[in-house]
Amino acid sequence: MDVRIQVPKKAALVRFVMHPWGRAFLIAFIALNTVGLLTFTYFYVKYARLIEQKLAAGPFTNTSLLLSAPRLVSLGDEFTPDEIALQLRRSGYSESRNSSRMGWYNVRQDAIEIFPGADSYFREEEGVVKFNRSKVSQIISLRDNTERTQMLLEPELITNLFDRNREKRRLVRFEDIPPVLVRAVVSAEDKRFFQHSGFDPLRVIKAAYVDLKEQRHAEGASTLTMQVARMFWLNPAKTWKRKAAEVLITLHLEQRLSKEQIFEYYANQIDLGRRGSFAIRGFGEAVQAFFGKDIRHLTAAEAATLAGLAQRPSYTNPVRWPERARVRRNVVLGLMRENGYLSDREYSEAAASPLTVTRSGSESTDAPYFVDLVNDSLSDQFQEHDFQSHSYRVYTTLDLNLQRAASEAVRIGMKEVDEQIRRRFRKMANPPEAQVALVALDPQTGDVKALIGGRDYGRSQLNRVLAKRQPGSAFKPFVYAAALNTALSGGRVLTPATLLLDEPTSFVYDDDRTYTPSNFKDHFYGPVTMRQALMKSLNIPTVKLAEMAGYRSVAELARRAGLNMEIRGTPAVALGAYEVTPLEIAGAYTMFANRGIVSKPHWIKLIRATNGGSLYESQVERRPVLDPRVDYLMVSMMQDVMRAGTAAGVRSRGFVLPAAGKTGTSHDGWFAGFTSKLLCIIWVGFDDNRELGLEGAKSALPIWTEFMKRAHQFREYRSVRDFEPPDGIVTVDIDPATGQLATPNCPSARPEFFISGTQPFEFCGLHGGGGTQVAGWETPEQTPARVAVSTFPANGNQPQPQYRNGSETPAAAPEQPSPREEAKKNKKGFFGRLKDIFR
Repeated sequence: MDVRIQVPKKAALVRFVMHPWGRAFLIAFIALNTVGLLTFTYFYVKYARLIEQKLAAGPFTNTSLLLSAPRLVSLGDEFTPDEIALQLRRSGYSESRNSSRMGWYNVRQDAIEIFPGADSYFREEEGVVKFNRSKVSQIISLRDNTERTQMLLEPELITNLFDRNREKRRLVRFEDIPPVLVRAVVSAEDKRFFQHSGFDPLRVIKAAYVDLKEQRHAEGASTLTMQVARMFWLNPAKTWKRKAAEVLITLHLEQRLSKEQIFEYYANQIDLGRRGSFAIRGFGEAVQAFFGKDIRHLTAAEAATLAGLAQRPSYTNPVRWPERARVRRNVVLGLMRENGYLSDREYSEAAASPLTVTRSGSESTDAPYFVDLVNDSLSDQFQEHDFQSHSYRVYTTLDLNLQRAASEAVRIGMKEVDEQIRRRFRKMANPPEAQVALVALDPQTGDVKALIGGRDYGRSQLNRVLAKRQPGSAFKPFVYAAALNTALSGGRVLTPATLLLDEPTSFVYDDDRTYTPSNFKDHFYGPVTMRQALMKSLNIPTVKLAEMAGYRSVAELARRAGLNMEIRGTPAVALGAYEVTPLEIAGAYTMFANRGIVSKPHWIKLIRATNGGSLYESQVERRPVLDPRVDYLMVSMMQDVMRAGTAAGVRSRGFVLPAAGKTGTSHDGWFAGFTSKLLCIIWVGFDDNRELGLEGAKSALPIWTEFMKRAHQFREYRSVRDFEPPDGIVTVDIDPATGQLATPNCPSARPEFFISGTQPFEFCGLHGGGGTQVAGWETPEQTPARVAVSTFPANGNQPQPQYRNGSETPAAAPEQPSPREEAKKNKKGFFGRLKDIFR
């Protein structure tokens, strides 16, 4: 009988262990497991601490908020409740009571209730705005139930990050995220997210199969939790170390957080591409940037569009690549149908719907150059404060309505410039592209209301508002102001009626240096008044005025107005040869728009610290530079520049409100102009300082006009006032050919303004003045009836002068007989007329 002895497995194991090789293997196995366990424990604890630290501090960086100026709502304004709700959402308000510290609102059929929160700019009472036929009909304060005529809406968020990454984010809570968006995201990214424990084995197997089949990395297997681990705690480098760390962090997140918390972190951190110059982080900001609505109101198609962005945000950006975004959206909709989130009918309707993206998220409201200006100021003036890691709220002066108007005006105006440049460089396949700068401010306060530093921030971050360029004739008002100052400083008195000879002239300065300017297209007009010289922007008379007033006086006035210290007292200063920035010109021009008082430009209104305390509050910096009477004469002459001078195109393009301004042409094109409510400076030129070849009237003026027409449609800027004369201004009829008092025989008589005591006392000798006749200014009743004399009382009410053309407006300058024609009609020679004028 064959008997086999069965050796127990345990005995075999014992013999293996007793063998030297077996003992070595066992020791190594135990050691490796121990080391592995210790290593796993070490790194798990390490990453657990990092996770806990970040979660304790808050996973999202507490960077500063940059906000616009508040918006005014008044009785009679054309608004609907939904439009105000949109404005409030942009400002950080929500529809639910406790979901935003900024505030919340409640929309009713014919009203909207507004409740500012703890972080509100105003910290004032709640209010109700009622509507009737799309107009504001009633504003009620809920604090005491009293009616108001106006209400300020919360400043709108411009950007909430200070660093140069230029990221924007609006935090949302999981409760605020609509189920349709949650379903779209899990369908596109991780359909078993709410079932697995951080890892999806089925998806790993499927991804491996697809990759082998396609012979490439065709499908990922990362869950939402793994993506959160990467976004918050790991760098983008794809290494085995990072993958191991990702696993450990994922394990801890699943133990530490609920699925709803993990999804909320994902929803607020995911990169969803760019809009304008800013990167978009999270669905809260993406909804505003792409659809301009509250996240609660997303449709299935919109939710699928956002969920589809997560895979390739730049490639499927709905602004730049709408067709790609539509295709990807429909893929996500199909996945939602497969997962049972959409019926066949719902899928068909959503897939067939057009992809509509709002225009409100464009760079016009980003104001990227303005943001850079604010950032630079914060860095320079508040170096001891960390704006990147603390939740400061920086309230700026920016008016987003005006910023949008500026963006659109630049877009329209630069099309005209491009067409003219293409004609000039028609032989070039790729003609150069001109650049632009625009700065608009409140002349009374210096608040910068709109600012554009270039055509495309994405292509060039150079802020041309701060770039120094020659202003050309836009500088001339400072020359004329210095000349008119002679009425107060003594010496030879220069007035708007002073005659200047426009002819080729060389000017000697510094003993032996010569300056020989010319006029535009070498046209010369002979004798002209100061007013006519400014209207036509004549160079020779302007330099002569600077010489009479003193080159140093011109430079000193410009520097007192806020222009840089590099401006020197030479003949070239009269024609704007020294470089200035558009922002400097804007600040200096406030002098003309503000009765001789300069308001220093500023763009930061208020800074609040994390605890709500005030860190900084700006004060308006104003200083008198010009006498109000001199300023009024300047404004009067600059109004004529628009009426019939080089800026007459403003009126022909449809801007009819009381305004004054000056064109400028150097290598570049300039226009500087203002109303009583708003001042705007435009610069157009090439970055390499080559010749633009377009006058300011053909390059900068159209942009200025388009902007001002749009800007003055807003309530804050509608009530434009006439420029009223101060006490001490008189008006008389003069003959521009002589600058003397007009007689009934003067064919081109017109009213002229003077500082009291500087008006002419002789009647026109060219047209039968008959010797010296002096008008009695202290006793107006003694003035001959044929001379119109008016003095302006202290109350500032200006009598309307009657012009000899039979109307209440002077005849346009081009229709006046030229001084040369007048001279031919007179038997006296030129020197004879000068003798009559100056005797």
